[in-house]
Amino acid sequence: MTDWQSKTRAIHVGDTVAYSKTFLQSTGQHTGDVPFARGKVTALIPLGSETTLAEIDWNNEELPPRVNVRNLTTIRGIQLGE
Repeated sequence: MTDWQSKTRAIHVGDTVAYSKTFLQSTGQHTGDVPFARGKVTALIPLGSETTLAEIDWNNEELPPRVNVRNLTTIRGIQLGE
């Protein structure tokens, strides 16, 4: 199992998620609302064998409702510094 597969499986419907540290650093988003956004996963939408989108009910209505699960982490991941 590759690293991205293990991360994809770690996110389930009902989980509270945020953008991952790696994604935020790669896009230069160190301040503002996005690093502090939290949302609940309401559905997982597979787009082929390697891509899955998470449908998210964010605490900030300006964020996109669907995000690639590779760009997310769960709350437990945040606590581990992910």
